[in-house]
Amino acid sequence: MGTNNSHDIFEVLNLLPHRYPFLLVDRIVEVEEGQFIKGYKNVTINEPFFQGHFPGEPIMPGVLILEAMAQMGILFAKKTAPDELEDKLFVFAGMDGVRFRRPVRPGDRLDMELKLLKRKRLIWKMEGIASVDGEIAVQAVLMAAISK
Repeated sequence: MGTNNSHDIFEVLNLLPHRYPFLLVDRIVEVEEGQFIKGYKNVTINEPFFQGHFPGEPIMPGVLILEAMAQMGILFAKKTAPDELEDKLFVFAGMDGVRFRRPVRPGDRLDMELKLLKRKRLIWKMEGIASVDGEIAVQAVLMAAISK
């Protein structure tokens, strides 16, 4: 295990099953296997959800911010345990302590960091923070499970 440097969108695409318009991570900035991951999504006005959420007042839906954090969790798990997760689906199992602190708007860079809290067999529990310009937008504890 160790710290890996930045991974671009091609590495993200290699590790995640998600594709446009549901791919919500642009880059892994840093990952320390078994400890944490940092990455981001560039939020643009071209996102399909901004047409309806909300006209004249575009705000990234909170559930999609949580989804972006969950995708970061998948990237973290696949970088930490690649052999264990090869050809396996990693899915949401729950969320606790979700707090929405500020809106995320077009032009923002949504920085995300997840830290491993606990790993027990098929369940991974991670603490996540999504922020914009150093200001917390969303925080949550996310649980994910390896689908058999």
